[in-house]
Amino acid sequence: MRRGIAATALVAALAMTASACGGDDDGRNGAGGGNGELSGTVTFWDTSNEAEKATYQALAERFEKEHPKVDVKYVNVPFGEANAKFKNAAGGNSGAPDVMRTEVAWVADFASIGYLAPLDGTAALDDASDYLPQAAASTKYEGKTYAVPQVIDTLALFYNKELLKKAGVPAPASVAELKTAATRIKEKTGATGLYLRGDDPYWFLPYLYGEGGDLVDEKNKTVTIDDEPGVKAYRILKDLVDSEAAITDASDGWNNMQNAFKSGKVAMMLNGPWAIEDVKAGARFKDPANLGVAPVPAGSAGQGSPQGGWNLSVYAGSKNLDASYAFVKYMSSAKVQQETTEKLSLLPTRTSVYEVPAVAENEMVRFFKPAVDKAVERPWIAQGNALFEPVRLQMANVLAGKTSPEKAASSTGDAYRKLLKDYK
Repeated sequence: MRRGIAATALVAALAMTASACGGDDDGRNGAGGGNGELSGTVTFWDTSNEAEKATYQALAERFEKEHPKVDVKYVNVPFGEANAKFKNAAGGNSGAPDVMRTEVAWVADFASIGYLAPLDGTAALDDASDYLPQAAASTKYEGKTYAVPQVIDTLALFYNKELLKKAGVPAPASVAELKTAATRIKEKTGATGLYLRGDDPYWFLPYLYGEGGDLVDEKNKTVTIDDEPGVKAYRILKDLVDSEAAITDASDGWNNMQNAFKSGKVAMMLNGPWAIEDVKAGARFKDPANLGVAPVPAGSAGQGSPQGGWNLSVYAGSKNLDASYAFVKYMSSAKVQQETTEKLSLLPTRTSVYEVPAVAENEMVRFFKPAVDKAVERPWIAQGNALFEPVRLQMANVLAGKTSPEKAASSTGDAYRKLLKDYK
């Protein structure tokens, strides 16, 4: 209740700020003023990675050429810092960007505390019927639209074809096959089978879904992480590391994983299409044909991988809403989505883009689109992003041998019930 009152007050304050200013800091008219020509400044926080950011910056600069009176201030913000940095800036009503590239689980969180402008009926939400339904689902909160889908993705098994061929093993289709393959790979090549992200709960989800579990049951408002599938998922992580099928790290897992895979130190990893360009820069993938991609290994209940991706949101306190809406429309357009697929192998969120031959024939799109179609939607609730931290803590405890899988699942469930007051 207290949080709701605070959020209502903040929304009112932001709305007053936006309507009172009507222009940017340079005193020029905001979009829609005067002769209707867009003008002013749009600050864009982009969370794309090192291999992607040059493409997004170039796209932002092209928008400026199309709208000469608009100045886009491009700022690349590391993914790990972006959520807290935006909340601090928006909460302090100072320094927040006009447009932000938001991870799909952040939208409901930011919207629930009044930081995002509703986009229904604005220029930002252009041709909304063209978006993939599961991508559009992540932009909604309490019946309103607070973001526009930009990229959709999921996890898959990346593997080094050369190492698996030397070991005489196919890409494993199950966790059991993964352990067997890892042993052969170690014997025949000296490389470790798998790099397991022990520091990021997103990489825990395929093991949880594979056992038939989930974090919560949103429909029935029930915590499910501490059911038997959750226990099994923690147990699988521990077993993969203890059996030396996998190596892991409690911190800086992203860089360690990428470097280990690109150098051939490990033969396999779970990853998404956002990693493709960086992998191709690795010594073992100068020939990109050496990169294999397969569905995530299945657990006892089947294969399951989380739906991920990125949306574009507009800050509720933006002083230049019209230009911000236009920028979001441009960055999520079919033309821009086609270009990011061709350059970065990222998956579009518009159905029409998949009909473009250059996109339809892209090798990674041909693999990942069916995977995305079967991906498990995460709970699009305000606390969705906060569900990760309890898992991260317990993953570290399990992998370090400080707690049992049973206790880890139980502790995670207890943390969820404190976070989700109306869940059983």
